[in-house]
Amino acid sequence: MTPETLLAFHDQGRLWDATVRGAGPADLAAAYQGALTVRSLRIARGERPVGYKIGFTNRTIWQRYGVYAPIWGTVWDTSLTQGDGEGTVSLAATCQPRLEPEIVFGIAATPPPNATLEQVYACVEWLAPGFEIVQSHVPDWKFSAAETVADSGLHARLLVGRRIAVRELAASGRALDERLARAGVKLLHEDRLIETGLGRNVLDGPLHALRHFVLEQQRCPAAPRLRAGDVVTTGTWTDAWPVQPGQTWRAVFDAPIGELVITLG
Repeated sequence: MTPETLLAFHDQGRLWDATVRGAGPADLAAAYQGALTVRSLRIARGERPVGYKIGFTNRTIWQRYGVYAPIWGTVWDTSLTQGDGEGTVSLAATCQPRLEPEIVFGIAATPPPNATLEQVYACVEWLAPGFEIVQSHVPDWKFSAAETVADSGLHARLLVGRRIAVRELAASGRALDERLARAGVKLLHEDRLIETGLGRNVLDGPLHALRHFVLEQQRCPAAPRLRAGDVVTTGTWTDAWPVQPGQTWRAVFDAPIGELVITLG
């Protein structure tokens, strides 16, 4: 499974075949190094990294997918859509797409090594409701943890909603963490309630998820560091739900986060 092969399947929206899966990464460490090489290929052809996604932070769905720890991948200028209360996102060339309501952070500075929760908070400028479209090139979403990392962290698209300055919500990391952990979300499809979720589902809260990612990224050989201007989406508060073009979904987060509507093209 060469980086060029991975990128070709990604671009074409095709399922991996048995040959590709048989040559998969031996472990997570190898998978991350392969993913970083794919990242380099995408940069070389003109795409620009704009942040990161954290996956499998929601412990309530670990057993369902057979992955029992968070992963991370890159978000691109070609996969990011900035909205306000709503946005339209194309599913073209995605593979088995699913939708996840999440909290997205905007980064103001690079966190220091071994950052505490308060130090991570100090590096965050804003948060926003988000919808990540995730995908899997493995049939039926039956994969290993290493395959999810090799598969670009399962990232396909990201819609970011209205931004809120975190200092308007809380004066400390602890206070923000507690507020987000208590918050809930309602996920609706065509105004029908599909599922509810809580902020504490994602590693006890989105700020905890962000800190986990910062520490893991710092431990990963050759991985880039967070920088000012990056966005980080921190993991789904519900299960990931299959989607199709033409659908409209809505996430209603507790105040003051607000709601976000996505139309799929």
